[in-house]
Amino acid sequence: MSTEALVVAQNLRKVFPAPKGMKSEPIVAVDDVSFELFPNECLAIVGESGSGKTTVARMLVGLETVTGGSLSVRGEDRNKGARGLAGRRRWAREVQYVFQDPYSSLNPRQGIGDIIQASLSLHAPGNPGKRELKLKAGEILDSVGLGSAFHRKFPHQLSGGQRQRVAIARALAADPAVIVLDEAVAALDVSIQAQILNLLSDIRARREVSYLFISHDLAVVNQVSERMIVMEQGRVVDAGNTAELLANPVHPYTRSLRAAVPGPGWKPVRRERLAS
Repeated sequence: MSTEALVVAQNLRKVFPAPKGMKSEPIVAVDDVSFELFPNECLAIVGESGSGKTTVARMLVGLETVTGGSLSVRGEDRNKGARGLAGRRRWAREVQYVFQDPYSSLNPRQGIGDIIQASLSLHAPGNPGKRELKLKAGEILDSVGLGSAFHRKFPHQLSGGQRQRVAIARALAADPAVIVLDEAVAALDVSIQAQILNLLSDIRARREVSYLFISHDLAVVNQVSERMIVMEQGRVVDAGNTAELLANPVHPYTRSLRAAVPGPGWKPVRRERLAS
């Protein structure tokens, strides 16, 4: 692993203004968060809903602005928005985002092959022609397990797992250094989850791409990541090697997350019994 980090976040902070018409304080979504992501590494950010993990991811890709601290990719400051269309495309070629619900991020009127070709036309070097774009799109779709039969299909004709493969293929079309995976397998059943996780592992082996893996599922995180940070109420409360941290969690919040993972013989408990 290279000693030079691709992504560096130092004392990262994000504050949202209070909702209009409400007499309340501004909302601190992320507070004093620091981490590094290295080449060909998977770093997981773990926490419950509202912990701030997705806000961190959105700042990294430029969907949210940084309130305080610093955030850089390959040494370039990302605290302020990219300048102009060329700047936004350059940022996108470095960091791509795969959402939890791929259907909402895919154009329902575009065929699958056209979706990948559109991404290639924005990011591929050398201004390739239509034939070259079509061939390259086919190669990328094949690499995520979608053969030629899928190239003319539309998103509504695919299963959830197949749509997520398309979303991953679209991200790969930009040839990024980093892919942010925001709860990318949370909406899939267990068997399809395993297929997508294996696919992500294969892609890392072939392309040496880095992942920022956002999840609340510790079992999935344990399978895919080398390191993890744990967030609670916008702050990092635990961090370290994934396997070691899950085997011997330090912070009480990490221990509570680990204890909530169902194990052999687990039975659901009614809420009123938990509260008693």
